Amino acid sequence: MANSGDTTRTYSSLVVDGMERAPSRAMLHAVGFKNEDFKKPQIGIASTWSMVTPCNMHINKLADAAASGVDNANGKAVIFNTITISDGISMGTEGMKYSLVSREVIADSIETVVGCQGFDGIVAIGGCDKNMPGCMLALLRLNRPAIFVYGGTIMPGCHKDKKLDVVSVFEAVGARANNQIDDAELAEIEAKAIPGAGSCGGMYTANTMASAIEALGMSLPNSSAQAAISNDKRLDCERAGAAVLELLKKDIKPSDIMTKAAFENAITVVIALGGSTNAVLHLLAMANAGNVDITLDDFTRIGKHVPLLADLKPSGRYQMAELIEIGGIQPLMKILLDKRLLHGDCLTVTGLTLAENLSRVEPYPNGQDMIHSLDNPIKNNSHIVVLYGNLASGGAVAKITGKEGLRFTGKAKVFDTEEQALHSILNGGIVKGDVIVIRYEGPKGGPGMREMLSPTSAIMGKGLGKDVALITDGRFSGGTHGFVVGHITPEAYVGGPIAIIENGDIITIDAENNELKLVINEHEIARRLEKWQQPAPRYTRGVLAKYARLVSSASLGAVTDNLD
Repeated sequence: MANSGDTTRTYSSLVVDGMERAPSRAMLHAVGFKNEDFKKPQIGIASTWSMVTPCNMHINKLADAAASGVDNANGKAVIFNTITISDGISMGTEGMKYSLVSREVIADSIETVVGCQGFDGIVAIGGCDKNMPGCMLALLRLNRPAIFVYGGTIMPGCHKDKKLDVVSVFEAVGARANNQIDDAELAEIEAKAIPGAGSCGGMYTANTMASAIEALGMSLPNSSAQAAISNDKRLDCERAGAAVLELLKKDIKPSDIMTKAAFENAITVVIALGGSTNAVLHLLAMANAGNVDITLDDFTRIGKHVPLLADLKPSGRYQMAELIEIGGIQPLMKILLDKRLLHGDCLTVTGLTLAENLSRVEPYPNGQDMIHSLDNPIKNNSHIVVLYGNLASGGAVAKITGKEGLRFTGKAKVFDTEEQALHSILNGGIVKGDVIVIRYEGPKGGPGMREMLSPTSAIMGKGLGKDVALITDGRFSGGTHGFVVGHITPEAYVGGPIAIIENGDIITIDAENNELKLVINEHEIARRLEKWQQPAPRYTRGVLAKYARLVSSASLGAVTDNLD
C-alpha cells in the first residue's frame, strides 16, 4: 500500500511503495535507484537539451547540476528530455510552421512523463523561445511543486567593433540585397554572430519570457539574467534542485504562485523591458492553463500606467549580456515595486513574497543608461499596443516603441505567404508608403502562425523601417522592430476581413486610438466577404493538420486544449 502519510511523496509513493510495486522498483534499480531512494521524493528534471540549436546545446549539463541539487537535498532526481526546435534556423521556411506547435508538444510531453512516472515535483529547464511557455503550460496543468530554470543568454558576437546577434544576420541579408554590404562582409557577419551556447541575446522572446517567468515568481531571483555558460547559471540550477524540495515540504504549488496578480506583475515587467509581442500569446496561454482570468484587454489596462524603460535590442542599443553586468532585472523590479507598479505580496518559489525577495536588492550603478528612470522613460506607456477595428474585431497586437511614430496610413500590398512577401521586399517590390499584408499565416491557416522575422529584417536592411508598415495574422519574432501589427483576429483562414484586402486598399494603423482599419465602406466589406471562399487546408494529415483542427485564435493564446 502507498505511504499516504508522507505529503512530500504524494505521487511517487503510489508507484514504488508496497509489495505489489516490486516490478516498478525492479525497473528503477536498473536506472540507478538504490533501496533508500524509494523513500525519497522523486523530482523530474525536464531537460530541453538538444544539438539542433545553440540555445539548448548546454542544457544537459544544467540538468545534471539541477539533479545534483535535488540529490544533495535528500530527494531523488530523474532526468528526462523533451523536444526543442530552432526558430532562428527555421525562420522564413515551411519548417517555421512547427515552432508554435512545439510549445504544445513540449507541454504535452512533460505532462505525459510526469503524470505517468509519478514525480512529486519538477524542475524544468528551457532555452529556445517556445521552451519557456511549453514548460510553464505543463507545470500549470500538473500543479505539483515546481521551478523553472532559464538556460541563459548567449554572449554577443563582434564585427568591426559592433556587437552582433542572430538578428544582425537577418538584417545583413537585407543590407546585402540593397548593396550596402558585399558577399564577403555578409559571410563575416554570419560567421561571427553566434559565438557559442545560449539563447538569442536581445530582449527577444527567450529573454522576454525568462524575465516574465521570474516576475511571475516561478524562477529563483536572477535566473533570467545569467549567461548560459557561467558559474552563476550552474549554481542557479543546483539551488533550484534544492528549492523544489522546500516547496514540497511547504506544499507550495504553481497555482499558489501564478495568480492574477502575479500575471499582472509579469505583464508589467515585459512592458518595462520592451519585451516581445510573443509574451502576449504565451501569457494568455499560460493563464488559460492555470484558469486565471487574463485577456488581451489586461495588456491595454496595465500598459496605460507602465512606461518602457529598457534600452534593449531589438529597438534599443543593448543586449541581455550587458544588462547582466549591471544587475539583471531585479533592480528594475525593485524600481517598479517602489512605485507600486508591482504586487509585492505575491508568493514566489523562494517561499517568500516578491517584496521580501526584492528587499535587499541593490540599485543599478550610477551612470548606467541602459535602464531609464521612471521620470525619464523611453516611452510613457506600453510599446505593446492592442488594436481593434474592422480588420481586427477580435484584436491585434502591435509593437510600437514610438520611434516608428504612432500612426501609419498607406496602400496595401497583399501576399498570401511569407515567402511571397520576402521575395518582393528583397527584389524592390516594396516602396515608401506601402502596408505589406501577409495573410493565411494564422494559427489555423498557416498552420502554426509563423514569425515574420525574415520580412521585417529585410525591410530594415533595405532602409525602409520608417517608411513602410507590415500587418499579418501571423506573429513576429522578438527580434522584430518597425511599424508592425500581428496576431490579427479573426485570421484570414476563418474568414477574417484581412482575407478580403486588395492591392491598393488604404489601411490605417493608429496606435493612439488603438485602431486597425481598412478604409473602405461597410457595404464593400460585406460584398467581398460574401464572395470569399475558404481555401483548402494546407495539411490534411500529421501534427500540423491536428494542430490546425484544435488550435484556438491568437487572442485566446493559440491553445490546443481549450474546451470552449
